[in-house]
Amino acid sequence: MKYYIIAGEASGDLHGSNLIKELKKLDAQALIRCWGGDKMQEQGGELVKHYRDLAFMGFVEVITNLKTILNNLKFCKEDILQFKPDAVVLIDYPGFNLRIAEWAKQQGIKVIYYISPQVWAWKENRVKKMKQCIDKMIVILPFEKDYYRDKWNWEVEYVGHPLVEVVDSWRLTVDSKLQITNYKPQTIALLPGSRKQEILKKLPVMLEVSKSFPSYQFVVAKAPGVEESFYDELLKPYPNVCYVSGKTYDLLMQSKAALVTSGTATLETALFGIPEVVCYKGNPVSYQIARRLITIKYISLVNLIMDKEVVKELIQNDLTVTNLQHELNELLNNPQHIAQVKEDYRQLKEKLQQGGNASAKAAQSIYTFLSGPSPASQSK
Repeated sequence: MKYYIIAGEASGDLHGSNLIKELKKLDAQALIRCWGGDKMQEQGGELVKHYRDLAFMGFVEVITNLKTILNNLKFCKEDILQFKPDAVVLIDYPGFNLRIAEWAKQQGIKVIYYISPQVWAWKENRVKKMKQCIDKMIVILPFEKDYYRDKWNWEVEYVGHPLVEVVDSWRLTVDSKLQITNYKPQTIALLPGSRKQEILKKLPVMLEVSKSFPSYQFVVAKAPGVEESFYDELLKPYPNVCYVSGKTYDLLMQSKAALVTSGTATLETALFGIPEVVCYKGNPVSYQIARRLITIKYISLVNLIMDKEVVKELIQNDLTVTNLQHELNELLNNPQHIAQVKEDYRQLKEKLQQGGNASAKAAQSIYTFLSGPSPASQSK
């Protein structure tokens, strides 16, 4: 079969790559054309557009780049029509993907959504249209199934969170990786984001904090696609800070604590069991608009899933050097606090494993939906 998969950011590329790998196990003849990144391409997807050319954060940034976004939508529609897929598979990235979903439905193309837009946080009115244009919704957060069923009378499928299998799989090779890394035992991980505009908002505050902990090595996880010179300039005044490229999991595995921007990285850090502070600072105008629209109590996935403050969130004006110093000191030197965080992390992982291997289950769900039960499932 022919699959047209669209992901618009680094996390979507990661989950899309694992989905492609599992789809190819079920469908040896699969032809996959995709918007995503290097990981999806490595698994055999024919890459049309890279996510680094698609990612615009915040209201102001979207308006500024509106012409580019509209051109990308036009090109995507033309490319889908030319490819003639059996289905479009959309991975998160709602501003773009929901427009494609509505259009594809009008063209008579099956629409599958894997990893739901966060409509439970804001823009709930989107759900009415989503029900009309999405043929199958596959979700990865445990509370989403109840949310859609109880509030919107929409049965969706929960498959578990794909990050659990990603982290667990990586841990199987950790012994060999540890032999070739050279981080000091006293390491603090800095994960400031994947786009220049967000890195410039958060990393300078994180770097200033390093001055208060001179016995620790602070290590920045470099974003793929961002040039080294960008980091070299920012890190120049800080002697106990360096960066690594393509080794985020090695870094997390060997860190005592982490300062992490909001998003998937907060969940990855938790699954490694590393105490963290969640840091968020955006465009002031975009933030003020978002604050009036967002209805949830937390911004980190860790706290949202657990429905309580497991990790401290320093948002916008609260993200100061003084506040971050205090919270990092708690994570390094308060044994009771550290123990509570670790226990909450254990419970978090239990919640996310209820669905089993998420990528494999999602692939089976998609394949069965499009072609009926696979021979493997029929033989059971």
